[in-house]
Amino acid sequence: MTDKAYFEQHVFICMNQRDDGRPCCAERGASAAQQHAKKRIKALNLNGEGKIRINQSGCLDRCEEGPVMVIYPQGTWYTYVDITDIDDIIDQHLVGGKIVERLKL
Repeated sequence: MTDKAYFEQHVFICMNQRDDGRPCCAERGASAAQQHAKKRIKALNLNGEGKIRINQSGCLDRCEEGPVMVIYPQGTWYTYVDITDIDDIIDQHLVGGKIVERLKL
């Protein structure tokens, strides 16, 4: 057993779908964002053990601010509007190590 984390960074993208009329991440493009992020990380050869993992998640309880994602181990929360925002989070935060202040929650 090792104390080292299996993934250096772990991204959870909320995919929650609500049926009661309240805002939810699923209706705000979460699926397309998650698929794009996963493909981009793979294309950059940043996926796999010791690297970055892009995951779908259930409700992260911040849908009103969404769509949302959280990156661990930092615990940084983001919102996004489109694929350009996802690319900025990948390039600046996941690759560059800098918080994307304009998207931070």
